[in-house]
Amino acid sequence: MDTPDLDDIHPLFHGAPSTTEFKKLRKRIVRYVRDAIEQYGMIERDARWLVCLSGGKDSYTLLAVLYELKWRGLLPVDLLACNLDQGQPGFPSTVLPKFLEDMGVPHRIEYQDTYSVVVDKIPQGRTYCSLCSRLRRGHLYRIAREEGCSAIVLGHHRDDMLETFFMNLFHGGRLATMPPKLVNEEGDLFVYRPLAFVAEEDCEKFARSMNYPIIPCDLCGSQDGLQRQQVKQILDGWEKNRPGRRQVMFRSLMNIRPSHMLDDRIFDFKGLELGSAEFDENSIDIPKLR
Repeated sequence: MDTPDLDDIHPLFHGAPSTTEFKKLRKRIVRYVRDAIEQYGMIERDARWLVCLSGGKDSYTLLAVLYELKWRGLLPVDLLACNLDQGQPGFPSTVLPKFLEDMGVPHRIEYQDTYSVVVDKIPQGRTYCSLCSRLRRGHLYRIAREEGCSAIVLGHHRDDMLETFFMNLFHGGRLATMPPKLVNEEGDLFVYRPLAFVAEEDCEKFARSMNYPIIPCDLCGSQDGLQRQQVKQILDGWEKNRPGRRQVMFRSLMNIRPSHMLDDRIFDFKGLELGSAEFDENSIDIPKLR
């Protein structure tokens, strides 16, 4: 019996480039997603996941890789793709339904005009992202419950997490970022980010190589001076001057030393005594990422 071509595992991979460069890219992304899923304990056997598909490069990459892991028997969960059409003017509402139908991907398209709410509530000159995100997340939680899903799965990648860390540092006065796994406030749904270890550049290369119909976000993308854009520019400058800087900084999010910070809620400074054992930084196994 002939060995099936990897491109035939699912229609999402039909027409995949046969170049060595693309095969390495695909293998790397799949490995990183698998590592994140295993490291952060995302798999619940026979669970159902709501995979949020915006039409951007990141969510396309997420959907494809999850289907490859299912084909390999490494992801024993049911997947339901979901797009929330937020009523943005000019949004190509037929693109994603047609794509998902052509790919044979089970899906739900939901229309909710959050756009009008956002532009009505946010004053002129202020950014839309925060309110838009909250409204979108609320609808996704509702949809997940209606569909019997135990988790919503988002396409945030390594660079999103790093940018969020610096936004919190510069503007929020706290050390925090997007966690790869969390439980919602109601305590009934997980939120997973399996692309946590994947670079934005790799998502871009993968989605464009596969010719997926990428849809830009015209709501926030139309605004200038966003804090996230400013942080991205800073990180781009650092990366240009010292290639690999992003990955070094990202690794620091996985290598935290509470005893060398200032938060007495997570380290007992008052109880520290002479002769106390010091923190052994070699006791934590930090994965080697790109």
